[in-house]
Amino acid sequence: MTLTVLNVAYPLAPVGPDAVGGAEQVLSMLDRALVHAGHRSIVIGCRGSSASGTLVETPAERGVLDEAAKGRAQQAHRTAIATARARWPIDVVHLHGIDFDAYLPPDGPTLVTLHLPLDWYPAEALRPTRDDVWLHAVSAAQQKAAPPGARLAAPIPNGVDMDALSLQQPKRDFALVLSRVCPEKGIHLALDAAKLAGVPLVVGGKVYPYETHTRYFRDEVQPRLDGRRRFLGPLGFTAKRRFLNAARCLVIPSLAAETSSLVAMEALACGTPVVAFPNGALPDVIEHGRTGFLVNTIDEMAKAIVAASSLDAEACRTEARRRFSLQGMISSYMDAYQRLARLGTDAARVAVTP
Repeated sequence: MTLTVLNVAYPLAPVGPDAVGGAEQVLSMLDRALVHAGHRSIVIGCRGSSASGTLVETPAERGVLDEAAKGRAQQAHRTAIATARARWPIDVVHLHGIDFDAYLPPDGPTLVTLHLPLDWYPAEALRPTRDDVWLHAVSAAQQKAAPPGARLAAPIPNGVDMDALSLQQPKRDFALVLSRVCPEKGIHLALDAAKLAGVPLVVGGKVYPYETHTRYFRDEVQPRLDGRRRFLGPLGFTAKRRFLNAARCLVIPSLAAETSSLVAMEALACGTPVVAFPNGALPDVIEHGRTGFLVNTIDEMAKAIVAASSLDAEACRTEARRRFSLQGMISSYMDAYQRLARLGTDAARVAVTP
């Protein structure tokens, strides 16, 4: 069954292969896979996005991303979704934003991927009243955190493109952080740990113009930067791949309950061990003492950064190939699309039966 799938990105973040956020990267991989498989892929994303299929752009907000900006972006998404559904025979709508309930279509088969911690979503949004709206987590650990009454389908774990990520290049003596720059990501803690370890640290990431994010960067990150601890800004895929392959380790100092950590999977695919706090799904991604270290304090993080060079790069790659298959993720989504599309077809058949 050939499908037409409408993937809808978070309204305030551009989507594409060079996107910073994991949700945007997953959407981009699905868009590419749909086109490769001969389906029609339509993507709604703000200006600055790119797509393998058909891109429907919404305006990009300028200036501070406050509630007014969010409201305008959500309204633009509602309009774009309605326009796309009127123009094309959409089989499935797939929503990726944390605010998906603000532009959830009023009818039709809809898949919602919950990329972020479940307690960040309104409780009522996790209890859809329609049988053709399916919500799902991206890891078993995230699924276990579902609040009472949440209606979630089986998780679809994230995967990464091993072949695209891997490079044959020697390791260099620096640790790496790749992350959005905001308080819950704890980047200042990685900077402190790297300084304590005496190891250079490179931070790649984007400071979105939310007031809390810019204040965090100004007050907590910038004062810790020096000649051996550098902030490079957002990295596109090519630069990200180069840094991930060259780093002695990836550091994930996140204070949030990480739902899956796509970047940890990418690091392991590059043969780079991961040092992280054991929050959310990270203990399921990292095998302590083999593919990285799970730590609880800045002092432990510093010691793990030093010890990371003793871990075997090939063991990291082997584990990534075994557990984080991109094809496995794509197949699971395609199956969900097909099953949801059949729900829509069955409903249409009932509607026209005398």
